[in-house]
Amino acid sequence: MVRPLSQEDLEGLAELMRWMDGEPSRGILAPEGRTPEELALELSGSRAWVAEEEGRILGYVALEPFWEGGLLEGPILQKPIPELLEPPLRLARRERLFPLYAFPFEANRDVRRLLEEQGFAPQHTTYFFGIDPHTVEASTLPGLELKDELDPEVYREVYRACEDWSLRLSWSDEELLEHFAEGAYLWLAYERGQPVGLIELEPFGEGYEIAYVGVIPQARKRGIGRALIAQAAQKARALGARLLRVRAHDHEKEAQALFRRLGFAELESVVTYTRD
Repeated sequence: MVRPLSQEDLEGLAELMRWMDGEPSRGILAPEGRTPEELALELSGSRAWVAEEEGRILGYVALEPFWEGGLLEGPILQKPIPELLEPPLRLARRERLFPLYAFPFEANRDVRRLLEEQGFAPQHTTYFFGIDPHTVEASTLPGLELKDELDPEVYREVYRACEDWSLRLSWSDEELLEHFAEGAYLWLAYERGQPVGLIELEPFGEGYEIAYVGVIPQARKRGIGRALIAQAAQKARALGARLLRVRAHDHEKEAQALFRRLGFAELESVVTYTRD
C-alpha cells in the first residue's frame, strides 16, 4: 500500500535507510537522518510517501521544489514498486514542478530502470572523490596570490569565465556575503593583480567538501588548480576534518585526472535524471 508518510512510519523508515546504507548499489539522494528522532525533525512538513507491506516500510519517496522545478528524494525501494512514484508525479503535474530531477547512484540499476520506465532520462554523471586532507602536499606558485576576501564582482567574473552556467551568478551581493559568512570559505587566485581562479570549501557531514574549484581557460595547466586545492586542504586540516571531498562531472576529464594525481580516490558516482 502506498500512502503519505506518518509519524508512526519513522522507525520503519529508519530501518529502510539502514538497509540502503548497507550496499552502495542502493544509493540515491535521501534524507540525512538515520534515527526516528532525526528523521522527525528533518521531514517535518515534507511531502513524502511510503510503500508498506505487512507492516514493513519497503519504499520511500518525497517531492521538493528545486530550482524552477522539483526533485525527488528517493525513491528508496527494497523491491520494485512503480506505484510509489504515482503520488509525487501527480503533485508535480498539479503544481507544475517540472523539470523534475532525481539523483540515483550510478550503480543503482533497479531504481534507474524504474525512473526510465516512468519517463525520466539521464543527463550526466557526477563523480565524487575523497582524500584525507592531511595527505595533500602544500603547493605554491611564484606570483600567485590567494585572497580569502569576497569581492562579489570579481567572483562573478571568474565564475563566468570558468562556467557556462551557475546558479550563484543570480545571487545578490548580500546573498553571496551571507553564504560565505556561514561556515563556507572562499579563496580567489590572482596573478599580477588579475583574477585567475577560485575555490570554495563547505562543511559536509564530518568533513569538508570543495564545492567548486575553477581556473580561467587561459591560466590552466600552470598549477593554479593544485595550489587552490592545497589551500583548501590546509584549511580543512586546521578545522579537524579527516575527509576532503570534491566532485567532477563526466565531461570534466582534466579535473578528474587532477584529483587522481593528487591522491583523491573515487567514492561514488551519481546520475542526474530529469523528466519534463
